[in-house]
Amino acid sequence: MGEIRHILFVMCDQLRWDYLGCYGHPHLATPNIDGLAHQGVRFEHAYVQAPICGPSRMSTYTGRYVSSHGSTWNNFPLRIGEMTMGDYLRPLGWRTVLAGKTHMRADIEGMARLGIDPRSIIGVQASQCGFEPFERDDGLHPDGPYYGRDPAYDRYLRAHGFEAENPWHEWANSGIDPATGEVKSGWFLKHANLPARVPEEHSETPYMTRRAMDFMAAAGEEPWCLHLSYIKPHWPYIVPAPYHDMYGRQDLIAPVRSEGERRDPHPVYAAFMAQRESQAFARDEVRERVLPAYMGLIKQIDDQMGVLTAFLKESGLWDTTLIVFTSDHGDNMGDHWLGEKDLMHDCSVRVPLIVRDPRRAADATRGSVLDTFIEAIDLAPTFLDYAGGKPQPHRLEGRSLKLLLEGNAGPWRDCVFSECDYAMRDAGYTLGRDPKDCRIWMVRDANWKYVYYEGYPPQLFDVVADPGELNDLGRDAAHESVRAAMKDTLFDWSRTLKHRTTVTDDEIRAAEGSAERAGIYVGWWDEKG
Repeated sequence: MGEIRHILFVMCDQLRWDYLGCYGHPHLATPNIDGLAHQGVRFEHAYVQAPICGPSRMSTYTGRYVSSHGSTWNNFPLRIGEMTMGDYLRPLGWRTVLAGKTHMRADIEGMARLGIDPRSIIGVQASQCGFEPFERDDGLHPDGPYYGRDPAYDRYLRAHGFEAENPWHEWANSGIDPATGEVKSGWFLKHANLPARVPEEHSETPYMTRRAMDFMAAAGEEPWCLHLSYIKPHWPYIVPAPYHDMYGRQDLIAPVRSEGERRDPHPVYAAFMAQRESQAFARDEVRERVLPAYMGLIKQIDDQMGVLTAFLKESGLWDTTLIVFTSDHGDNMGDHWLGEKDLMHDCSVRVPLIVRDPRRAADATRGSVLDTFIEAIDLAPTFLDYAGGKPQPHRLEGRSLKLLLEGNAGPWRDCVFSECDYAMRDAGYTLGRDPKDCRIWMVRDANWKYVYYEGYPPQLFDVVADPGELNDLGRDAAHESVRAAMKDTLFDWSRTLKHRTTVTDDEIRAAEGSAERAGIYVGWWDEKG
């Protein structure tokens, strides 16, 4: 229990922070995830750097803010040259392996410019966020040329007798109408109450758990960081039996929303409330149909975390493996009259984060709940630290959690930041905004959440008096001084982003006097200077 030799980095997709038992959900029991919290640290205030899959993940994998790495939306390529977890860990002798989703799109244009073959070892690593793709599956296999591929999970389903041109859709993400016997697509929210056609053991979550265990069983004792990236509880919201009817209307939490939010709303917020998914989730019948399936998907993940825990113990990996459990963002689920996961409410940008460090050095915080402000960009420097690497603050914008887990961190950050580029959303089109102007930034401290919109007034929430973020003070004259102070905080942060990534501060300090040492005398009067 003295050395970390392995890192199991588990990320769910679209899992809200408050939909776990240990985070206070009154009806959703998640004993296996809760067990990790009891044996590690549960962070109460962890925030992602974007409320959308792609940019959030790129920040997590690079340890850099969205404005620094530039991949601001799903399938916007992460530019060649941005270092990711694998690039930091591989030189230290650690395999960095993927089982599941990254939502990474490769910078093919950049690789072509540099003459890098995407099929080469370097090309594959650059195309997979620096991960070795044991199995890459982004979890969306709809019909059509854009997603036209033959993922391993589809081949697996066919091999087990689930024949279809698109078995991911027709089996894993569709159900059977009990009245007509017709196949009903899980794409449509109306069918969320149906059990998925595929038996539970062949559904996506246990399948990816087995793939992760396949890797761990084969890897032996070599150091590795395994990113087990679950596709669920992201839509399509459909789950196999017995999870499909474990929860019902009586288990639902009332939506966090008020009629006051719809009276004279912020223009961008109003545009998002008008989108199709928001109009759907504003209806009680939709929430009552979808939320039980969403909860069932989470319960299935918790059961699979139990499978993983048992495997780690049986295989002798339990005492040498750092376990991190988190999500890439939340899900509005009708809160604030919104669907999907856009904008900057806590239901979207706040995520669960549980870290179990088996070392005795971490006993001081074991079983604790920390209110410390954590950002998703903290994970990359944390993994580098545990792997024995030197800090790289000229690139990495997050902070290692290792000393925090040992109870020795000292002063920490007092606010968190997140960003959103909504140029690809209907809201951007209906507002008639140029893509460059569809930007949102958030800063949140212990008392206030300030949301800056390019070209529009800000939003401001008193998170102490109004934790549900229902009363927008962004245009309240009485809070002008608070808004000005928070805007200054945001501006100060923007000037700290790390754009000089190829030269360290130590190298700059060491270069003092280098011109004279090279025989270059700029501004000297004579030999004496």
